[in-house]
Formats: sequence, C-alpha cells, structure tokens
Amino acid sequence: MRVLVLGIGNVMFADEGVGVHFVKMIENNFKFTSDQHSLKFVDGGTLANYLTPIMADSDYLIVVDCIDADGGQIGDVYFFDFEDMPKSINWSGSAHEVEMLQTIEMMDLVGDRPKTKIIGVVPKRIEPMSFELSSEILASSDLMSKIILKELKSIGFEYNQIDNKNLQDIANEWKKEQF
Repeated sequence: MRVLVLGIGNVMFADEGVGVHFVKMIENNFKFTSDQHSLKFVDGGTLANYLTPIMADSDYLIVVDCIDADGGQIGDVYFFDFEDMPKSINWSGSAHEVEMLQTIEMMDLVGDRPKTKIIGVVPKRIEPMSFELSSEILASSDLMSKIILKELKSIGFEYNQIDNKNLQDIANEWKKEQF
C-alpha cells in the first residue's frame, strides 16, 4: 500500500501553515519502516487541485490542515475519515481549504480518491507574513503526533524517533531557508 501524508496550508500566515509544518516535523523526527507499505510525506502548500495526481497515486491518504469546527476551541484536534466527516467541521477558514475539500470531492466523484483520513486543528491566528505559531497550536502538536503515529502503526509502520524538533523549530527553519 502506498501511503501519503499531505500537509496543507500557507506557511506565511502563522497558524494557517500548521499542516505543512506538522508533516515536516513528523518526517524530520521519525524514521518509518514497513515490509509491506511505502510512505511519502508531501508539503502540499495551497496547491489543492494540482495535487490530484499525487493523491491519486496513493492508496491511503492522510491530510493535515487547519479547520474550523462549530463549538471548537483554538487548538482542538479532530481526526476523522473523510467519508464520515462530522457536520460540525467547516473548511472555510481560507481559500485553499475550500479548494482542497472540492478536490477530494471531485476525486471521489471520478473514483480516484484513496482511503482518506483528516487530521484537523483549529487555528488561533491567520496573520499575513508571520511564521510565529500560537501556543495553542504548539501544544496541540503533541496530540496530533500521537494520532498520526498510532494511525501509521495501525496500518503496518514501525517507527523510531531520530530527532525532537517542535513545530516552531520547523517553522523557523522554513523561514531561514526561504529568507
């Protein structure tokens, strides 16, 4: 099985980039192995429908992004199967989220959507040209890490921790590489 972990978000808008930073953090901090499956981590940024070929090439997709949720508090983490998306979830926080939802729905219509799970977190701030993540998002990354590690283990991956960078470390590295 080909597994894709896809981080979505705009890293130049503070908490909006959590999906991208989180996926990079997991890829950086852990070494994954499986005799049966392959694993790929992708920074999807805000590309949405341009990611269709990459997503369609996988058998199992985990999307990590920020979301809105009725009654949700900043830093709340949600993990669900795309087919059973809670009605309280709202992907309308930014333009890319609507496009990603529409992209997944279009893939579903044509039969190209792999089994899809979503890890979503409610952001505190979406500020232009800020790489500083909120304390709530930083704290939520512990639960998000537990969720993704448990999910990957349940489908057949073993892992070893090889580093211990946090989300802000990863965001700072991205900023340094780009600027």
